Amino acid sequence: MNKSARIFVAGHRGMVGSAICRRLQAEGYDQVMVRTHRELDLTCQKAAEDFFDLERPEYVFLGAAKVGGILANSTYTADFIYKNIMIAANTIQASYKFGVRKLLNLGSTCIYPKLAPQPLKEEYLLTGPLEPTNEPYAVAKIAAIKMCRYYNEQYKTDFMSVMPTNLYGQNDNYDLASSHLLPAFIRKFHLARLLRRGDLDAVREDFKRHGALAVGSVAADDVAGALKAIGVTGERLALWGSGSPYRELLYADDLAEACVLLMRTHSAGEIGEFVNIGSGMDMQIQDIAMLVKEIVGFEGEVSWDPSKPEGTPKKLTDVTRINALGWKARTGLREGIALAYKDYLAR
Repeated sequence: MNKSARIFVAGHRGMVGSAICRRLQAEGYDQVMVRTHRELDLTCQKAAEDFFDLERPEYVFLGAAKVGGILANSTYTADFIYKNIMIAANTIQASYKFGVRKLLNLGSTCIYPKLAPQPLKEEYLLTGPLEPTNEPYAVAKIAAIKMCRYYNEQYKTDFMSVMPTNLYGQNDNYDLASSHLLPAFIRKFHLARLLRRGDLDAVREDFKRHGALAVGSVAADDVAGALKAIGVTGERLALWGSGSPYRELLYADDLAEACVLLMRTHSAGEIGEFVNIGSGMDMQIQDIAMLVKEIVGFEGEVSWDPSKPEGTPKKLTDVTRINALGWKARTGLREGIALAYKDYLAR
């Protein structure tokens, strides 16, 4: 992949896509193409093919997706399966049709069975039932993996897939209706800290930046009431689940480094059907929460609501294959959370 190669990053506004763009820029690639969803709707086959026909990218990072946490996945089940399947199908087909030299498809470790052995090896795919709370998203991601594999087999393309673990970092999504675990923790602890200080103006400013909360009959201007309805007060923060499941977390810029390395130096034939990308280390959710609490500086108490869903009990990736390909995660969890919180405050 030479420095003047035409590279399309699909989903550049998201956390992963923006991290890949930063990495490409840092490595001196100067022909990076991006489009907003308004400019290019990848769920539309004609729009996708018209774009590829006109721009003729040589390399594609497929990071565009509809994403969200447990609440969003459980609520918008049809949207999650339809939009993600269409994005993948149209992008992969257009890449084949218009001669893309190499494509990197980004998935998620939610593709693995809910009760798969730990750590998660690539060969565990489709060996058991999926976690119900994110099954629509997982099915779409599995379909994308299989599309890349079968296009490689039939058409001799070079389309590879990577399965990152739980991600966090710069440009994350902090909307509590759709965010993942760590950004939700960062925002909730930050808001609880502001309430503890009695700084309602700062809470209102946060609502403007990262999304207000629509909670039942609570008045639109009652920010403290809206937060209390979801368990956030200045004295106590109530979090979903028991806190006992384990989660592995990876800083998004570390993932971007791995993706650019694979695109630059490896082929689909070398990595197999797909490869895991993770830190190889996990921690109980309750301990992650305490780490965020410390970094944000919230001095109240934390409680847990075991009546709420908490997802897969453990999801640790086996990173043997990606480590053998020349990459290891570099950003420690404490350092990464501090960087993510700094970015949250800046935005």
